[in-house]
Amino acid sequence: MSKTYDLEERTFLFAKEVRLFIKTLEKTIANNEDAKQVVRSSGSVGANYIEANESLSKKDFVYRIKISRKEAKESTYWLRLINETNENLNKQMVEKLIQESTELKKIFSAIIEKSK
Repeated sequence: MSKTYDLEERTFLFAKEVRLFIKTLEKTIANNEDAKQVVRSSGSVGANYIEANESLSKKDFVYRIKISRKEAKESTYWLRLINETNENLNKQMVEKLIQESTELKKIFSAIIEKSK
């Protein structure tokens, strides 16, 4: 994943890469449930960022960015869980996704700080 400075595009690519990664997982009950969770949270990162950019007030903007940060943190959680409970896994891909979700969380934290 090359780093892009357009955050809407970067969050879109993150959600897309998560979906491509999920397709590589072994079909188990646990993986199916974890996959549903990480698909939701990874998509919500960008969706809430887009809503933040369309917000009508600074308060609403900060609220949406906080949701994006929360969803990025949640994505990290589910990706770590998948990573640590699967043996036959594309480790390089999942570690890149974990790194990206962590970086997105840090970016949203910085936006929140600057908005105060």
